[in-house]
Amino acid sequence: MEEHQSESDAVETPPVTVDNAAHELPLGVRVAAAWSWRLTMIGLAFAGFLWLIVQVRIIVIPLLIAILLTALLAPIVQWFERQGAPRWLGVITALAVFAASVWILVTLIITQLRSGFEDLAKRSEDVWWDLLHWIEDNQLGLTADQVDSFVAQIMKTIEGHQGEIWNGALGVATTAGQVVAGLLLTLFSLIFMLIDGKRIWFWVVGFLPAKAHAPVDAAGRAGWVSVGQYVRVQIFVAFVDAVGIGVGAALLGVPLPIPIAVLVFLGSFIPFLGAITTGTLAAFIALVYNGPINALMMLGVVILVNQIEGHVLQPLVMGSAVRVHPLGVVLAVSTGALVAGIPGALFAVPLAASANSIVNTIVRKEWDASTNPVAVYHRREKISNEARHRARNVSRLRRKEGHS
Repeated sequence: MEEHQSESDAVETPPVTVDNAAHELPLGVRVAAAWSWRLTMIGLAFAGFLWLIVQVRIIVIPLLIAILLTALLAPIVQWFERQGAPRWLGVITALAVFAASVWILVTLIITQLRSGFEDLAKRSEDVWWDLLHWIEDNQLGLTADQVDSFVAQIMKTIEGHQGEIWNGALGVATTAGQVVAGLLLTLFSLIFMLIDGKRIWFWVVGFLPAKAHAPVDAAGRAGWVSVGQYVRVQIFVAFVDAVGIGVGAALLGVPLPIPIAVLVFLGSFIPFLGAITTGTLAAFIALVYNGPINALMMLGVVILVNQIEGHVLQPLVMGSAVRVHPLGVVLAVSTGALVAGIPGALFAVPLAASANSIVNTIVRKEWDASTNPVAVYHRREKISNEARHRARNVSRLRRKEGHS
């Protein structure tokens, strides 16, 4: 009787349930919620990082420019080292080559525009008045005074918001003191990176845990290679754009072909957008001097050169060098321009290329986990310092023996 009662009690006892509402939700909802809050935290962290960069952009932008210039000039320093020359000689030569290149470009622009700018301004004004008279003569429903007043209002609005426009477009310093400080910071960063870039890199990596030294070093080196390839290939692409548009302007009889080519070369460092923007200047000059037919022909040359860049140079040359799909390049440039204006468009592709190489290196685990690159570097530095110290002692003893 007691056994029968105990069995009935065991049957009637309700099962123990866990009071957790999450277990009542479908698995898909729980997974989506888990992904959502994690992605939200990542997005907030990324937004905070961007906010911090904006606050210190006067430091970040010169530093990024110095990194790009270092990637461009480092092969010169390395060539001198391979020839057995001292590193300081390679650094001085690289800086001299860079300074000479900048001086040549600036000189070409100033000397060419100095002679033609006043005439260009006068002809532009004449073309504007001819356009106003044409609007009046063809009775388009507008008078010349209305059009002129409308344009004057636009120019007044632009002048009234000039500070906001420049801050939004450039995202960099606008005062003379900040520009000078940025230039000096870029120059000093470039010099120190050329002289002691490896030591700076291992000093930064040394702040991480020892287990992270090898993967971070491998990923950083892969990203650095991508940045160097991007800079060198972008110079080639910019050179092709400049030569194509400059030669086209010269053949069509457009004045100022040399400054046009130089401006196109400088503008082409912003992929896709730069060459088109500077190329329209050539079409405008053709319109002012040679009329609408010549301007349309010049515009056709600009479009042709940009098509060659977009369908040949960017996919084949740039794509193979930085291993980023052309669509990724376009999206990166557009996003960079939207977030940070011209600096964002300028740095978008090298950042995307280096990020792609870094992620691929980490995913494939392309590093030797048995060695610590920071420790190896410090060990080699210690041996090198000891060797230099012994060499100095030997030289000092020989000088003493010579005097005695």
